[in-house]
Amino acid sequence: MTKLGRELASQGINVISLSVGEPDFNTPEHVKEAAKVALDENYTRYSPVPGYPDLRQAIVNKLKKENNLDYDVSQIVVSTGAKQSLSNVILTLINPGDEVIIPTPYWVSYSEMVVLAEGKSVFIDTDIDSNFKITAEQLAAAITPKSKIFMFSSPCNPTGSVYTKDELEALVKVFEKHPDIYIISDEIYEHINFVDQHESIAQFDSIKDRVIIVNGFSKAFAMTGWRLGYIAANKEIAAANDKLQGQTTSGTCSISQRAGIVAYEQGLETVNVMKEAFARRRQLVYDLLNAIPGVKTNLPDGAFYFFPEISSFFGKKDADGNVIKDSSDLALYLLNVGHVATVGGDSFGNNNYIRLSYAASDDSLKEALRRIKEALGKLS
Repeated sequence: MTKLGRELASQGINVISLSVGEPDFNTPEHVKEAAKVALDENYTRYSPVPGYPDLRQAIVNKLKKENNLDYDVSQIVVSTGAKQSLSNVILTLINPGDEVIIPTPYWVSYSEMVVLAEGKSVFIDTDIDSNFKITAEQLAAAITPKSKIFMFSSPCNPTGSVYTKDELEALVKVFEKHPDIYIISDEIYEHINFVDQHESIAQFDSIKDRVIIVNGFSKAFAMTGWRLGYIAANKEIAAANDKLQGQTTSGTCSISQRAGIVAYEQGLETVNVMKEAFARRRQLVYDLLNAIPGVKTNLPDGAFYFFPEISSFFGKKDADGNVIKDSSDLALYLLNVGHVATVGGDSFGNNNYIRLSYAASDDSLKEALRRIKEALGKLS
């Protein structure tokens, strides 16, 4: 959708993109300055495969200070983005035929990473009425003798849903009965959280040794292009990820790593400013979506997405008589007629929805939602 939107824009059409999962803010000045200093200090050679020791220590310090989690530097592996971190974990843990349990909707790459590892994805469906969160009963029913990993994100991409401590504890009680299952906890949106504090499933001692935290710098510090992510895991898993990465990409960008140290050491002031803007935009988009007949939405607790239900438009026709059959058709219609780029929910495992990012200016969001409302009103 992003590609198609850019193609239209190249033709002189004003396209508003709500399809990209990227903050619209610039990287904080102190982080950019740290990169310049790193260049001047000649951090331009190969970096250690698992990351510079002082960056890994900064990550350890962050996990202790912000999450009250105890890790050692040997349990941290830095990679070229959280996406590589996820891929490394799956490739090191999954053998052919192993099952990975994934709640839907899920980030698009989860299931494809499982395919690359020759595993099998087992999906647990959720919907807007459950705020896109699974129950302990659903989890227990999905587990088989082949279950190897449970993988989820909180806050979630694409729904913005956030699991509470009590909800996580209910899932943990299930995992306690199945000691062979690992848990990948994707926490990349940790700091874009509008309810209380972030809760990590790694806080529960009974399963902590089986939890692999995946996090990074892209969302909180608007560092998407810097490609800097990491895992925190038990020493055996960390060592396996180190070994795999040593045969693929080796250590990630030296300059990005030096900037990452400063990002974590100088606090969350810029993060909180960005979070306040997202909170305002969230309410704006929520009100505008609720004003569109046929659209059903909830108020997400984190990230910067809405995942509204749009199935009431399936079966309707556009001005040329083309039938809207699914969420992809609707997303293409909104792009071609409303000139707003969104993403069909089928990409995330739930066809009755579309994903909209509100990482855009207030004016752009107002105009985008006006166009969406007008375009949907033309369907018959």
